[in-house]
Amino acid sequence: MVETSGADWRSDLDLVLNASREAGQEALRHFRKDPEVWWKDGGRSPVSAADYAANDILERLLRSARPDYGWLSEETTDDDKRLSRDTLFVVDPIDGTRAFINGKDTWCVSVAVVHKGRPVVAALVAPALGEEFTAFHDASAEKNGGVLRITKVASGPIQLAAPEEVIARLPSDFKPSVRRIPHVPSLAYRLAMVADGRIDGTLVLPNSHDWDLAAADLILQQAGGQLVDLDGKPLIYNRPQVKHDALCAAANHILPTLLMQLGRSARG
Repeated sequence: MVETSGADWRSDLDLVLNASREAGQEALRHFRKDPEVWWKDGGRSPVSAADYAANDILERLLRSARPDYGWLSEETTDDDKRLSRDTLFVVDPIDGTRAFINGKDTWCVSVAVVHKGRPVVAALVAPALGEEFTAFHDASAEKNGGVLRITKVASGPIQLAAPEEVIARLPSDFKPSVRRIPHVPSLAYRLAMVADGRIDGTLVLPNSHDWDLAAADLILQQAGGQLVDLDGKPLIYNRPQVKHDALCAAANHILPTLLMQLGRSARG
């Protein structure tokens, strides 16, 4: 349970959303303009000039407005001082950098406020798509100002975003009830697709990070879904280790079934 007495999360959402919009517009100025690209993590992950420019805007606007908050961003060297803060910003200036570099629209600015290990404010801004997702603690998730609420569908296949090899390993009696959704390059946006009902669930492979997940986690939760580990436990953010093991995200009415079937698959 998140302790929120005295906190003005609505004010924080206004701050986070406005900063995310400004960072998104800065990223758009680089979009499809061949921004300079570097490689990090041993050449496994790209980062562009747009990522750094958007990060600079977010850091300037957010940290100056809330100097007592901690800071965790994909594009800022991590500082363990954040571990002493109850509240911090968790930021991915461009989630879906590969898509961005390749000129594809599916990328977003992802910003969350995390309080005592759980997200309490979230904004995902996808400027190339003209979409904004928001949520704050004990309030409805929204997409472009309209309330998001996942509704239970009585019939039809489960729309599942997962690698082909995962689908292939599903139990034979369950596999026909699943329709695989092609890869969505932004993890945060993929989770938002669960929140707005375009897909029913997704498997998140190991090694996602706090900044990929925190904002979308809250949006999904407030819309009627969950992001959990494969034991069904919610995530804790702002730990010394910011990577996570395999996860599952789904609408509440489908999540128990998916976790059970994934468990069956893992047991062979």
